[in-house]
Amino acid sequence: MTSDLFSAAAAERLKSQAPLAARLRPRTLDEVVGQRHLVAKNSPLRSLIEGDRLSSVIFWGPPGTGKTTLAEVVALTTNRFFERLSAVSAGVKDVREVIERASERLGQFGRGTIVFIDEIHRFSTSQQDALLPSVESGVITLIGATTENPYFEINAPLRSRSTLFRLEPLLVSDVKELLQRGVVAESVTADEEALDTLAQRCGGDARQALTALEVACALSHENDRHVTLKHVDAALGVSALRYGRDDHYDVVSAFIKSIRGSNPQAGLFWLARMLESGDDARFIARRLVILASEDIGMADPNALVVAVAAATALEHVGLPEAQLNLAQAVVYLATAPKSNRVALGIWSAREDIQRGVNSEVPAHLRDGHYEGAREFGHGVGYVYPHDDPRGFVEQQYMPESKPGSPQIRGDYYQPSNHGSERAIAEKMNNVEANIQAQNKARKDK
Repeated sequence: MTSDLFSAAAAERLKSQAPLAARLRPRTLDEVVGQRHLVAKNSPLRSLIEGDRLSSVIFWGPPGTGKTTLAEVVALTTNRFFERLSAVSAGVKDVREVIERASERLGQFGRGTIVFIDEIHRFSTSQQDALLPSVESGVITLIGATTENPYFEINAPLRSRSTLFRLEPLLVSDVKELLQRGVVAESVTADEEALDTLAQRCGGDARQALTALEVACALSHENDRHVTLKHVDAALGVSALRYGRDDHYDVVSAFIKSIRGSNPQAGLFWLARMLESGDDARFIARRLVILASEDIGMADPNALVVAVAAATALEHVGLPEAQLNLAQAVVYLATAPKSNRVALGIWSAREDIQRGVNSEVPAHLRDGHYEGAREFGHGVGYVYPHDDPRGFVEQQYMPESKPGSPQIRGDYYQPSNHGSERAIAEKMNNVEANIQAQNKARKDK
């Protein structure tokens, strides 16, 4: 009896000393802030939780968006037994023990088990495979929480047997509501400006916001427990931007699509986002070099020159100064005329090769400089274009299509009407017209 009293007292003491984010964790769905698409009245997830009919699910979202919170609400509302595992510390042995207990519980008492695995993306393939038979048979109901894209990090068979729920960063108004609860819990007062700033700078991460508020409250001791903007700035320090692997790919995608879409303002914004988040500047430079040919190409041949120059400048100068070179390249590429015809050209040509078209080099185009080449007909009949006053001649440059093999398309590069490609199209048309006129003149003779 005495030990129970001491245990209860210890638990109460730990609860009172827990971080603010833990102390404010909701106990019901009505207390959950944000994620309205998941927890609003009559929403599918809410109906499943309230009816205790939740099947295996994966909660996917950035840190501080409520994945663990939702799992804890399930733990408080379900009639099933609730087991917790952390993928950081649990191994295959732990997983098997949980499954064994769940199986015994189901067999002896007819009571199901929900297993919550935080950071499930840290589980290896073998650990995830160990879960699969029990999830499939219904011995356990899995709740997985992950900050990483489950399509990359969760085994396809396990993912296909789970419902995926995406959690979004909290709105500023949602974070502000949480901060106001935190102010009450900490028994302090706070300036609206301080709370507004904190809500805006936490990037939709509730845990980060509440942790920073807790620090600001501690700093406010010297000022009669009143939190000001000065305390918030000190608590935040240099706010680290959320930038996991998914964020990296999403931001890079926005960066490229903004430049492709000829929006220099957005291009500079996403460049700043990557630089502030500590992304590898050499990676950024490589992406610009690729974009210069893929999305601009011959519409502005100087785009590649500018992109390569920025990449070279980065190697010579380094950051932070090279941010100027990267920014200049972003503005140039964003405002340049766009064409993907060069990219389509090489993709189409490679597709022809993959289709199995004849790729044998015509005899007259083969190397004829070695001894004995002419005995094989190599180089025989080749016409040197510089001997013609026009600078070009009509001769066969593509392989002949063989009977029974796929036809060679040959029209790989089709210049657009954008930028310099207008002039290129005219040059190509002039060459074609000249050749046709020459052929007609031959026939007339």
